[in-house]
Amino acid sequence: MNQSQGEDQNKFLYPRGRYYGQVKPENLVFNANLQEFAQKVAIITSLESNGKLDPKEAYQQIKELWKQLKHSKKELGIGDEPPTTA
Repeated sequence: MNQSQGEDQNKFLYPRGRYYGQVKPENLVFNANLQEFAQKVAIITSLESNGKLDPKEAYQQIKELWKQLKHSKKELGIGDEPPTTA
């Protein structure tokens, strides 16, 4: 498989939505992490719904992904500054 086919396959399997929020590096990184979280949760729930994954295991995997996302948010300082008023 050449690189172009691999890129197309990744775009198909792991699509990324556009970001419309305030453009700051930490927001873009968190958005990418959030999209990855959502994709992994969708895969885990599909596996569980189709009987390929035990419900307890699915819960544990999602719980671990959530912890990673929370850690990412904390490390990036998302939500630390007070909201701006216009």
